Amino acid sequence: MDAQRRKVAVAALSVVSNTTLVALKVIVGLLIGSVSVISEAIHSGVDLLAAVIALFAVRTASKPADEGHPFGHGKVENVSGTVEAILIFLAAGWIIYEAIHKLFAETPLDEPGYGVLVMLFSSVVNLVVSQKLFKVGRETDSVALQADAWHLRTDVYTSAGVMVGLGAIWIGGRIWPSARLEWLDPVSAIAVALLIIKAAWDLTRESARDLLDVRLPPEEEQWVRSCVSRQRPRVRGFHELRTRKAGSDRFIDLHLIVDGTMSVDASHQVTDDIERAVKEKLQGVSVSIHVEPCTDDCEPECIDGCFLSDEERAELKPAASRE
Repeated sequence: MDAQRRKVAVAALSVVSNTTLVALKVIVGLLIGSVSVISEAIHSGVDLLAAVIALFAVRTASKPADEGHPFGHGKVENVSGTVEAILIFLAAGWIIYEAIHKLFAETPLDEPGYGVLVMLFSSVVNLVVSQKLFKVGRETDSVALQADAWHLRTDVYTSAGVMVGLGAIWIGGRIWPSARLEWLDPVSAIAVALLIIKAAWDLTRESARDLLDVRLPPEEEQWVRSCVSRQRPRVRGFHELRTRKAGSDRFIDLHLIVDGTMSVDASHQVTDDIERAVKEKLQGVSVSIHVEPCTDDCEPECIDGCFLSDEERAELKPAASRE
C-alpha cells in the first residue's frame, strides 16, 4: 500500500505541475506571438493529458484480480503508455504544421525575453518532477509513471531548445536591431516536434511490447533458472518455462521434474520453496508450477533442462533398454 500511495502521489504532482506550465506558456506565447512557445504549451497540454491518464492507470492497475480480470489489471499501464505515445505523435504533427506556416509569414516577436524566462522555469520544474517520476516508476516498476517521466524529460529538452532560440532572437535584436532573426522561432518549434516524435516512437515501442505478452528480460529468466537449479537433488530438471509481463505484474509458469516416487506433500513443499524465493526476488510476480514425474522417456525439451548427468539418466532406463 505504501508503494501504491507513492505512485498516486507522484502522478498527482505531475498533473498539478503540468496544469501550471500549460497556463503560463499559453499566456506568454499569446502575449509575445511566439509559435515555439505556443508549441511548447501544446506539448505541455499533451503532458497534462498523459499525466491524467497515468494517474488513472496507476490507480486502476493496483486493483486486485477479480472475476472478470483473473490476471489483474496490470496491462492498463501499458495501454496508458501507448495512448500517451499516440497523443505525442498528433501534437508533433500540429506543431510542425503551425511552424511551417509561421516560417513563411515572418511575424515579428514582442518581448521574447518573457519567453526565455517561462521556458527556463518550465525546464527546471519538469526536470525536478521527471526525476521523481523516474525514481518512483523504477522502484515500483510502473510503466505508466515511467512513460509520464519520459514525457516531462522530453519537455525539459524541448523547452531548453526553445529558450535558446528565443534567447538568440532577444540578444541578437539588441545587438543588431536590423537583423531578421524571427525565423529562429519556427525552426526551434520544428526541432521541438522532431524530438517529440523520437520520444513518442521509443515510448510506443516500450509500452506496446508487454501488450503482446513479451517474455521477461533475459537476466530475470536466468535468475529463475538458477533458482530452480538450486533445488537439486530434490528437483531433477524443468522445462516449458514461460514468462510474460503486464504493467508491473510478472507471470511465470514452468514444468518441474521430480522423482516419480516423491510424495505429493514433498513435491508441494518444493514448489512452495521455489515460489517463495522467486517472490522475494521479483516484485508483483505470479508463479504457476506443474509437477511431473521423471521417467526413462527423455524428450529433447526435457533433456535441455535436465540436472542429471548422462550416467544418472542411463541408470533410470530399464535394464533391457541398456543392453
